[in-house]
Amino acid sequence: MVGTGTAASCTAATFVDAVAKGGVITFNCGPDPATITLTATAKVFNDTTPKIIIDGGGKITLDGGGHVRILYQNTCDAKQKLTSPHCEDQETPQLTVQNLNFINGNAKGETMDGGGGGAIFARGGRFKAVGARFFNNICDDTGPDVGGAAIRVLSQSMNKPTYVVGCTFGGAEGLGNVCSNGGGLSSIGVSYTVLNSLFSHNRAIGHGGNPARNGTPGGGSGGAIYNDGDTFTLTLCGVDMNHNAANEGGGAVFYVSNDRSGSIVIQDSTLTANPSAGFETAGYPGLFVLAKGPPEVTNSSITN
Repeated sequence: MVGTGTAASCTAATFVDAVAKGGVITFNCGPDPATITLTATAKVFNDTTPKIIIDGGGKITLDGGGHVRILYQNTCDAKQKLTSPHCEDQETPQLTVQNLNFINGNAKGETMDGGGGGAIFARGGRFKAVGARFFNNICDDTGPDVGGAAIRVLSQSMNKPTYVVGCTFGGAEGLGNVCSNGGGLSSIGVSYTVLNSLFSHNRAIGHGGNPARNGTPGGGSGGAIYNDGDTFTLTLCGVDMNHNAANEGGGAVFYVSNDRSGSIVIQDSTLTANPSAGFETAGYPGLFVLAKGPPEVTNSSITN
């Protein structure tokens, strides 16, 4: 439990300490919505509890203050206690964030495992986000693979998908998340299943693509979502993507399965007005897709 019944009792230090201890983390910050502004990143330790659940009850905002990443979990970071000789594929810890706002997270300059993840970086174990909202989070402006102004996920156990359910990324002008790639979500080789979520006004602002063109720093793809790797799946169901933008490819989604074994599925979704300044897949405005076949689109609208 974070807090003893008042907003003043819900300090950054108590939150960081609670995350380090693991378990189910809830908040007792009084009857009104409360904001906790962090001066240091809250970090999961891999040797605490198998499951870490952070539940804001719909009233808590975690604020990076424009200076720090908000939440970090990494099974392959020795500083967070290695618990397996196969850190890239282990079942725990399983981290869930729910009913929380994540604002003003900043992962610029972070280099561990490629950086990214302005609000949340999660590698190994399992990660899930439910009913969370992400506003004005950032990561590095350039780079061919760095991404995930809101969320960056790597190395999920047994290649199981990361679930993002009922979440909002941006949502209005002035609230979008911005990074070199993947304003909302980013991953390398990780499957995402995204359900009933909103992505709008997120931007991929790098330039030069991936791999970076000669004379450029690289990046600029996937205004809302950036996925790269080999065998993985992106599933969008009940998703609204609008007014996201990319300097290079995929104003809405950049999806590249390098060995053409992966697939992208779009169901009951609307993707509109997601400009790609550089390139996109013909017939799919806002998408750049290299996969085993074209996007599998059902009962959805994909328009300019």
